[in-house]
Amino acid sequence: MGDIKSAREIAMEKLARLDATTEEERLQWKFVPRGQELAVRYLKEDCNLIAELAEYGEEERKYIVQGAGEVLLRNIGLPMNDAARRTNKHVMDGFKLLKNDKASVENVYSLIRQIFSHYTEQGEQQRKQAYEQLKTQFATRMQQAAQQQFGTAVRIRNDFERHPQFQEEWRKVLTQLDRPYLQNLAEYRSELQSIP
Repeated sequence: MGDIKSAREIAMEKLARLDATTEEERLQWKFVPRGQELAVRYLKEDCNLIAELAEYGEEERKYIVQGAGEVLLRNIGLPMNDAARRTNKHVMDGFKLLKNDKASVENVYSLIRQIFSHYTEQGEQQRKQAYEQLKTQFATRMQQAAQQQFGTAVRIRNDFERHPQFQEEWRKVLTQLDRPYLQNLAEYRSELQSIP
């Protein structure tokens, strides 16, 4: 069996590790969460990011920007509806304010906009086709199952789109269709994070 340590010994070990931390780590621990809180306020209340950042010194601002950037980037998503498109625009506008190299940010944004455009145009067509195909396949399976169970003269109702199994299969198809868009979006998010 291992050594059993007293609460005092455990506390002393933690204190020793805390003393070993650098000033940079302490600043990061303190100001990254503040940056995350700032980004949440920006998203919910539309506060002025520039004015909020001006309240901090250069050293702290670096960590505030890091935390805020992380939250903002997580909120860029596929433009599934008008609300998502508005959120994306708001997030992208805010993120651009945080970065010094605005040209690089705009270059990545143009790639993201291409993904969004493809998703809303060709992607919408793909989703409609996949939905109709799934609907046809599901109706055929339901009809066959009903005929096997009740005989050949049985007809099924056409409201199977509300059926939980249909909904589950549709979610799986949507996930599969969205996967390439989300992978590209993740790459561009990490590229944006690395821009100074």
